[in-house]
Amino acid sequence: MKAARALLPVSLRGYKRAWLSTDVIAGATLSAVAIPEVMGYTSIAQTPLVTGLYTIIFPTIVFVLLGSSKLLVVGADSATAALLSAGLLGVGIAGVTPNSPEWLAYCGVIALICAGMLAIARVFKLGFLGDFLSASVLIGFLTGVGVQVLSGQIPDILGVAKGSGNWFAVQLDWIKEIPSIDWSTFAYGLATIVIIVGFKRFAPKIPGAIIAVVALIIVSTLTHAAEHGVAVVGSVQGGFPPIGLPQGISMNNMASIVGIAFSCFILIIAQSAATSRSFAMKHGDRVDINRDILGLSGANIAAGLSGTFVVNGSPTKTQILDSQKGRTQVANLTMALIALLFTMFFTGLLTNMPKSVLAGIVFLIGVDLIDIVGLRRIASRRRSEFIIATITAVVVCAVGVEQGIILAIVVSILEIIRRQYKPKDFVVGVNSAGQPTYTPSAPGKQSEPGLIIFRYDAELFYANANSFVDDVERLIDAAPAPVRWLVLDASSLDDIDYSAGLALGGLIDFVQARGIKFAITRADLNLTATLHRYDLLDRIGRPMIFGNLSDAVDAFHRDASAPHE
Repeated sequence: MKAARALLPVSLRGYKRAWLSTDVIAGATLSAVAIPEVMGYTSIAQTPLVTGLYTIIFPTIVFVLLGSSKLLVVGADSATAALLSAGLLGVGIAGVTPNSPEWLAYCGVIALICAGMLAIARVFKLGFLGDFLSASVLIGFLTGVGVQVLSGQIPDILGVAKGSGNWFAVQLDWIKEIPSIDWSTFAYGLATIVIIVGFKRFAPKIPGAIIAVVALIIVSTLTHAAEHGVAVVGSVQGGFPPIGLPQGISMNNMASIVGIAFSCFILIIAQSAATSRSFAMKHGDRVDINRDILGLSGANIAAGLSGTFVVNGSPTKTQILDSQKGRTQVANLTMALIALLFTMFFTGLLTNMPKSVLAGIVFLIGVDLIDIVGLRRIASRRRSEFIIATITAVVVCAVGVEQGIILAIVVSILEIIRRQYKPKDFVVGVNSAGQPTYTPSAPGKQSEPGLIIFRYDAELFYANANSFVDDVERLIDAAPAPVRWLVLDASSLDDIDYSAGLALGGLIDFVQARGIKFAITRADLNLTATLHRYDLLDRIGRPMIFGNLSDAVDAFHRDASAPHE
């Protein structure tokens, strides 16, 4: 029995039979939302309609077998689809145009390259890379993607020609075309939006997207909409997903698409890790991010070998699954099975679906990506990060999605450096109850006459070491009473690099040259060992290393009361 359980995928271990009916119902409900949604993503990725369905068949199944998350839904995603399309348009490979077999082949190769990057990340346990996209930057990036996605659907909803050029030029083009709106096309697009929003508002448990698709296909068929100028999807390829390597790829173009794959790789790690972690914590489960990366690598291999494009962990579909009380990946297997059956037997039903219906679905996907609540929350709590989020969103719209993700990475790293370079620092005191008090460091501050206890709230490294020394020297120079003891509160330091060690040595020389005693308190064993390697421990003197603040303050008082020659 134990051996049989060990053979189960990690995501299904501990499964209880009582969960089966709930999972199957949740999976069926999820498929009703996911099927029209992933078809919509193909208009972003600019691939054939059926490829969206492929993203929730074999990639989903492979993630179930290899991943660890019980709820994470893997499939097409608007952000990665936008990265993919913008990237391929940007590199401009000769003869490769949107919706062509060659375009789809390159999409498949990008998925395979991305899978390789994810596999390397799993081997070297690089799941932490996702943490380098801060929440504010990710909100800004997805907001920019949302604006780009929804604005890109407006011409199809209005039934006017799409413009070309940068984002602003494209918007100006459709605005100029407003007098030429095809009102029949617009009616289908508007009806789609009204139906989905109406069900979300008044009957949120009913999937409005599938209702809109079914109802408007029926209307389109009965009224012969295509004969009245309404653009329809037309014949949709059905049958079993094609299995095999993408064909027609020139090796000369491989270098130009690696950057696209890398951008998708970073976004997949950041978005999927955040999604799986948040839902696991909500249910009291632990999450193995590196195991999920393995699952996502396998899912993208499956995508590349089954005729579709890059897949990602989907926050929206995972939220839907959770709201339907889905317990495990059995729900996602149910969704994959329904999508496979639909692909094999029912794609013919999509022939008369107006393209503006699909555009309306994608328009609302874009709206959902714009996190107004999140932006307001950032603005009210940390204005500097709101500015960063806004800049990221603007770059995504004005310059491009791929450039936006690169900016997001760079800005996130620069923000880390900025915080470490100029952190908060404090003059620490001890009150009558023996509890520490923290006063923001400023010239003229002391812990008590003759004593400065200084706390630097960041790791000490080459970039901020000189700033640290300058702050301490200013405190000493501006002290209202002559400083006799300087105590470094090392509770926020667990290591210092070589440059910081040299700077600390210089500070010890500066202090001791003025007849001031230098001490350290609350240093952990790792920091103490580092100070010993740098020959600083002997220069400070082991008696001047204290385990807590009270001991350091008591030693200062004893020294002050002792007779001095």
